[in-house]
Amino acid sequence: MRPVLKQHIVGEHVRRLRVQKGISVRTLARQTGFSPSFVSQLENGQVSPSISSMEKIAAVLGVTLGEFFVAAADGDGGLVVRAVDRQALSSGWSNAEIESLSAHRSPARIEGMLITLQAGGRSGKHPYPHSQVEFAYVLQGVLTLTLGPDQHRLRRGDAVTILPGELRLWQNEGRASARFLIVCPPENGAPSPERAPAQGRRTPRRTVR
Repeated sequence: MRPVLKQHIVGEHVRRLRVQKGISVRTLARQTGFSPSFVSQLENGQVSPSISSMEKIAAVLGVTLGEFFVAAADGDGGLVVRAVDRQALSSGWSNAEIESLSAHRSPARIEGMLITLQAGGRSGKHPYPHSQVEFAYVLQGVLTLTLGPDQHRLRRGDAVTILPGELRLWQNEGRASARFLIVCPPENGAPSPERAPAQGRRTPRRTVR
């Protein structure tokens, strides 16, 4: 059985990263757009944030979600990540489980995550941009992907490339669980966010069916 990170472990790591960065709870709250009480509850393991909320927090703290997994679990990583060894994190808000597939201490400049959305699950309240290009591949079930003003119904075998800065929201509106793979470069290996398209701007994209 793969190890699942508990909320208090995640909260402790958020606090550790925040202190190392030299910022207060209020500063982290302001930079992520959350309330100070939410950040405090997160650090105390009292809340289970959405996927997009965890992405925002990781970005402000200078790590990716994938890097966060290994550091929070005190893992060393390797070139081979066994299915039973990879780290997983549950998101109660998103009704999802995120699994890290990458060997983060290897020289590879790529990061992979496996996301399982249960029935009714969604990545966040609203579409949210990511600063890196993302490639996603649907492994199981049916997903609704909102990209800017458009919605796409994606099924098993469908793939999509999401451009930097493009607003996206994943939803599982079906009755069965859905699973998809996301591959992207680490935060520090990609162009700076200021070069990304403006939020909400409609940009060319490619969906493969």
